[in-house]
Amino acid sequence: MKNKKKFGLFSIVLLGINSIIGSGIFLMPGKAYVLMGTQSLWVYLFITLLAGSMALCFAEAAGYFKSNGAAYVYVKEAFGNLPGFEVGVMKYLVQIVAWATMAVGFVTALSAIWPAAGTGMTKNIIISVILIGLGIINYIGVDLTKHINNIATVGKMIPLVLFIAVGIFFIKGGNYSAGSVTGITIGKFSETAILVFYAFTGFEAIATASEDMENPKKNIPLAILIAFCTVSIVYFLIQFVSIGILGDTLGATKTPVVEAMSHTILGSAGSAIVTAGTLISIGGINIAQSFYAPRGLSALGETHMLPKIVSKNSDRGTPGVAILITVVLTLPIALSGSFTTLAAISVITRFTQYIPTCLSILVFRKRGMESAFKVPLGPVIPVVATIVSLWLLYNADRMKLLIGLGVMVVGVPLYYLMVYYNKKHGYEFSKVD
Repeated sequence: MKNKKKFGLFSIVLLGINSIIGSGIFLMPGKAYVLMGTQSLWVYLFITLLAGSMALCFAEAAGYFKSNGAAYVYVKEAFGNLPGFEVGVMKYLVQIVAWATMAVGFVTALSAIWPAAGTGMTKNIIISVILIGLGIINYIGVDLTKHINNIATVGKMIPLVLFIAVGIFFIKGGNYSAGSVTGITIGKFSETAILVFYAFTGFEAIATASEDMENPKKNIPLAILIAFCTVSIVYFLIQFVSIGILGDTLGATKTPVVEAMSHTILGSAGSAIVTAGTLISIGGINIAQSFYAPRGLSALGETHMLPKIVSKNSDRGTPGVAILITVVLTLPIALSGSFTTLAAISVITRFTQYIPTCLSILVFRKRGMESAFKVPLGPVIPVVATIVSLWLLYNADRMKLLIGLGVMVVGVPLYYLMVYYNKKHGYEFSKVD
């Protein structure tokens, strides 16, 4: 019998789409066009294959386990407690910074139609309501969070699908040849690839809350694949239609999708729909982050990587302590605005999840473990995905790399502090299912 309070396959797919699609898709077409012109379409295809390879690895890894934690679980079980601790703590840190960033992002987007929302006490009140409100919703139960997430995801997809369906009739063929860029270098290509790549991230978080999902070993791998394929098609078509409608003016607008929509038969009404979609999209990302982050923290407590108290559930079966800690930590970061520097570590942290997870596939296979999904072509895709991750990491901003590496170094003494704590209290690091 199905548990109606857990995420079923359809809801997991929507959660995955919600986790990937944020405000960036409404802004990215213009930025990619400035760098690569019409050739940006090829970058989208390139990144679809590369990020898709990583998504395949995460899908197989998710099929081995049913515990919360995602990359933390995979790395811990494949390579040991210290690497797992590093990935788990880094992952959680970035999740709370990301949630703070998204809360501020919502207020910033809202200020475009309500200027007072972006300044002073009004801004702080809205941010506080978002964070505390979503924390309460998460505490109340998975069922409520599931329904709100489903509504938000459908709400953000409607304007995007509408834009594609209507806009495709207003494209001009000449725009695809007029926007060719000459003198493309590896550096420019990699810069565009990194820009587009980050818009595809988010699939790695789907398995963070496995214990709140029905039949996770089967449903999560399938949901990752469906969500990623859906987003890939939508992203490519939005870039294609935006170029076809706006041509060279695409690179000059700060709101390309809104601008392109105004050139269709829907006019200003269409632009208003897309603007509303932007707010819903950022709101949806807030919902996803509020759901994932506490469960990432709870997973660390369940395996004694952090004090057990952080994994304590409420009487509603939700990670009550982790939710409270997450809201308390996220709120001052969002209100102070000091998260900008911390957000830079998300670059390196993404790859501390991607690279070891891709390699963990090879370890699990060697052990003879069975997954509900298996990446085809033997070791080829995990190895290629690892190489591509290293290439993207090499081309990332050096300062961000240093910040990320610095945080990882700080994680080492914290790990050994937990070793001492566990030894003193008679605990040991637990295995996961």
